Amino acid sequence: MGPPRVAGRPYRFEAFAAAAVCLLAVVASAAAGGGEEAGHRRALQLQVRQTLGPARHRHAYAAMMYMGTPRDYEFYVAVRVMMRSLARVGADADRVLIASADVPREWVRAMREEDGMRVVIVENLRNPYENNLGGINRRFKLTLNKLYAWTLVDYERVVMIDSDNIFLQNTDELFQCGQFCAVFINPCYFHTGLFVLQPSMDVFKGMLHDLEIGRDNSDGADQGFLVGCYPDLLDKPMFHPPENGTKLNGTYRLPLGYQMDASYYYLKLHWHVPCGPNSVITFPSAPWFKPWYAAEMPVLMMEMLMYIVIIAITRLARPGMTKLCYNRRPEKQNALVQWLIKLTAIVALVAAYTIPFFVIPRTVHPIMGWSIYMFGALALSVLVINAFLLPPLAVLTPWIGIGGALFVMAFPWYHGGVVRVLAIFGYAFCSAPFLWASIVRMMDSLQTMLERDPFFPRLGEPSQETEFSKLY
Repeated sequence: MGPPRVAGRPYRFEAFAAAAVCLLAVVASAAAGGGEEAGHRRALQLQVRQTLGPARHRHAYAAMMYMGTPRDYEFYVAVRVMMRSLARVGADADRVLIASADVPREWVRAMREEDGMRVVIVENLRNPYENNLGGINRRFKLTLNKLYAWTLVDYERVVMIDSDNIFLQNTDELFQCGQFCAVFINPCYFHTGLFVLQPSMDVFKGMLHDLEIGRDNSDGADQGFLVGCYPDLLDKPMFHPPENGTKLNGTYRLPLGYQMDASYYYLKLHWHVPCGPNSVITFPSAPWFKPWYAAEMPVLMMEMLMYIVIIAITRLARPGMTKLCYNRRPEKQNALVQWLIKLTAIVALVAAYTIPFFVIPRTVHPIMGWSIYMFGALALSVLVINAFLLPPLAVLTPWIGIGGALFVMAFPWYHGGVVRVLAIFGYAFCSAPFLWASIVRMMDSLQTMLERDPFFPRLGEPSQETEFSKLY
C-alpha cells in the first residue's frame, strides 16, 4: 500500500502543473482582452478630462463649444438658446455639450445648472489641416472636436448639432437611424451641421489614426474630414423611421427638412419644404447671416432702402421747398400758428433721432445696428433741414455728437470700466455747450423763417413769378 502512494505524488504534481498552465493561459488571454479595453480607456482619458453630470437617457443631442474665435460669446448664447429650443419641443433625450477645457467655468456652470446640460470637458484635437485654413475660415480650426461625439458610449445614438440650428418640432425619430446619417444641402457633399451617429471607441480611434496620417480633407475642417470618412453616403437610401420604433443599421441620407437652409424662407416667405419633415432650420452662410443676425436682414435692407429714398426725394424737392420762402409782409402771423409751427419743427427734429433707433431690431449686431441708425438719423435730419429751412450744421450737431459718443464708448484701450465711464462723462460735459448752441441757433432760424411768413401766403393772392421770388 505504501509504494502506490509514493508513486502517485508525481501524477498529482503533473496534474497541478497542467492546471496551473491552463489557468495562466486563461489569465493571459483575459489580460490581453482587458489590456485592449484598458487601452481604449486610457486613450479616452487622455482626451476627455471630465464629465459633469450622469447620463439619464439612452439617446442624446450633442453640441460642441470651443474658444478662440471673435464670436465666442455669441456662440455661447446660441448654444443655450438652441438647447432650450430642444426642451421646448419636448425632446426625450439628454442634452450634452462637448466643451473644450478653456471654456470659462461660469459658462459651464450656467449651462449645467440653468439649462440642464451634461457637459463633457475635452482637450482640443490637433488639426493637421490648419495651414489650409486662411482668413475668416481659421475659425474652423477646432471644429474637429466634433469627433468626440463618437466617445459618448453611454448612449445608443447621438444627434450631433451645430449651434446655428433652430428646432421647429421634435426630431426624436432620428435616434432610429443607423450608424451614420446626414443631410445633403449641397448636391455633392453632406452637411455636418446635423448628423446621427452610433458612438464607438473603435470608430473614434480610427478617426484619430486618420488625422495622424493626414487623410484627404477638402476644406480643412470637420465637414471635409467626415465627407472623406463616408464618401459613399450619397448612394445610400433615404431614412424613413420605422413605425415600430426599431433602430436601423447602416448609413442613410436624411431628408432635407432636417436641415432647411435659411435661404429657402425667401422663396415662399414661410418655412416649408414639401418633401419630408420641416423640423430644423440651419444658417450655414457667413457669420453675419447667423440666426441671431439673419432673421432681421430683410428688415434692415428695407430700412436702408427707405432712407435712401427719403434722401433722394428730399434732394429733388429742395428747390420747391425753398421757393416757399417769399412774400415778405410786415404783419405778423397768428401767435398760435407760429407756436404750432415751432412745436412741429421740434417734434420732427426729435423724431429724426429717435425713430431710427426704435425700428432697428434689438438682436442685430451692434456695428450693423448703429451704422443703420446713424444713416437713418442723417436721412431724416436732411428731411427736417429742407422742410423747415434750418441751418444744416445746427441740425447735424447732435448727429456728430452721437457719433463721437459711440467712438468714445467703443474705444478699446481703456484700463478699466471706471476710466471708460469717466471718459464718457467728460465727453458729454464738453459736448453740452455745442449742443445748446445748436438748439439756440435752430430756434433763431425758425423764428426768422416765421417772421418771413413762408408757409402761409394770403389766401387768394396770386403767387409771384419766379423772377420776383426771393430765396433765403
